[in-house]
Parts: sequence; C-alpha cells; structure tokens
Amino acid sequence: MTAAARLTEATDSPYALSHLDALESEAVHIFREVAGEFERPVILYSGGKDSIVMLHLALKAFAPAAIPFSLLHVDTGHNFPEVLEHRDRTVERHGLRLHVAHVQDFIDDGRLRERPDGTRNPLQTVPLLDAINGHRFDAVFGGGRRDEEKARAKERVFSLRDEFGAWNPRRQRPELWQLYNGRHAPGEHVRVFPLSNWTELDVWQYISREKIDLPAIYYAHDREVFQRQGMWLAPGGWGGPADGELLETRQVRYRTVGDMSCTGAVDSEADTTDKVITEITASRLTERGATRADDKLSEAAMEDRKREGYF
Repeated sequence: MTAAARLTEATDSPYALSHLDALESEAVHIFREVAGEFERPVILYSGGKDSIVMLHLALKAFAPAAIPFSLLHVDTGHNFPEVLEHRDRTVERHGLRLHVAHVQDFIDDGRLRERPDGTRNPLQTVPLLDAINGHRFDAVFGGGRRDEEKARAKERVFSLRDEFGAWNPRRQRPELWQLYNGRHAPGEHVRVFPLSNWTELDVWQYISREKIDLPAIYYAHDREVFQRQGMWLAPGGWGGPADGELLETRQVRYRTVGDMSCTGAVDSEADTTDKVITEITASRLTERGATRADDKLSEAAMEDRKREGYF
C-alpha cells in the first residue's frame, strides 16, 4: 500500500480525530499535565479571544470538577471596556478567582513611568513578575501561539523563566513525543502555552464549533477611529488622537485585543463568526502584524520584551 493510500485509509477511519479534536486533545493533556506536576499554576486571562478559548479548554479538561487554578490579568488601565466587561461576566458565571495587577498602581507609586507615546503594553512586565512572585505561581498559562510572531515561534510549550522572570531562547528544552519538562529551581517558573500549535484560523473554527461567546469588538461594528502609522486606533484616556489626527466613524473589527494605544482595528464587514473565518482565510497578514503597533518598534521588539519577562 502506498503512503497516500495509507493516509486516505487513516483519515477515513471512524476513529480518526479531526484537526480541531487533535488540537483540543493536546491542550487538555497540557492542562492536566500541569495540574499534576506543579503546585501553584495560574491562567493569564485578559478577556481576549485566545485567553477565552484557553479557559474553555481548561473547563473541559477538569469537568465536572472546578478548575484547580486561579486567573491573573495585568490591567494596563487602557483596556477596551467591552473586553473587561466580558472578563468579569465570565469570571462570575464560572465562579472563578481572578487576580488583577494594575499598571496604574505601579505608576502611582513610582515603580513605573509613563511612556511618551502613551502605550502601556511594554509596562506590563513589572506588574506581571510582581504578581507571579507575590503569589508564588510556579506555572503560568498563556494564550500565545507560534503563528502570531517569530519570537513566539521559538517558544516551547513549557518555557522556562529564570529567577528574574527572563527568557533565554538558548535554554529551550526538547519536547519529543509530547514529553514536557517542568523541572525548575526555586525562584524560577515555567510559562505554559496550550495553544502553541494552533493558528488564528484554528481558534476561530473552534470558536464556531464550540459556540464560544466573545466580546462584540471581535465582530464588525461602527466605531470612531483615527489613523496613526497606517493603523486605525480608537480614542481614549491614553491620549489619542493627537493634533492633526482626525476622528471618523468606520465599520471595523479587532483581530487581537490589547492596550488601546497600540491595538489597531481593521476595516471589516465580518459581523458573524462564519464571515470572520472567511475573512482571515483570505488574509496574508498575521493578526499581530496587521494590528499591533508595539511589535513594530523594532525587528526584535517582541523577543526583547520576552527576554525581560513579558509574555
């Protein structure tokens, strides 16, 4: 039998998993592995689509029991209100415990200083590491995917951070046969990425299949925006628009959600999940490449931040 014939026979088997089932099974395995290997794991949960999918998978992994982890969000103070409202509704609905580290608190007491450009995304690192150390979290789940950005493509599923929270790409451990190495010295911790092998399209197809509720800004809607460096940004307390930047109402949606000062909207008519899937199938830009100004600061902007402790 030829290789092609064997592949056809395997995919036609009633026991073969679909690609979404395989990704779900891998993520569920990762959650359970962490639960058995670590003492104080936590899930980073912002109310964005990837963290929502990650939480959905965690709920599946431990059902009918409760999730044995709490949640952590680093709030920049410049988040989209719709996303924060969705975050709080979800936490209340599932009876979860949410820790919130506020960037504003660190600015108020002098541990951080506002940036001239108004963006607070790079300022999340210090509050994140402070929360990890303060609560003694030894494993931190994040929704990063390898298809998002080249620095994230270097990450293993279990990614070791040293006692300062820093990432060294050269200390990556092999993960052959889905064997994950969570060993770490006192003071170190491990970042865990259950969605590593997912793509943006996989995430949206899974959202469609599982009928997962998302904040409305992921779908096309009318919003006041202004253009800066080729991106449509929303006005807000962070300082935009500046002189000469004109507000206009456009039909837009967000592919990714972060700090309002650096997260751009895209022109879109995709007001349903199926339309979003069709739209991103035709896109040739990654979601971060198209809509995140903080990744455009330099060629190695993300990797530099990750080396300092950023997620």
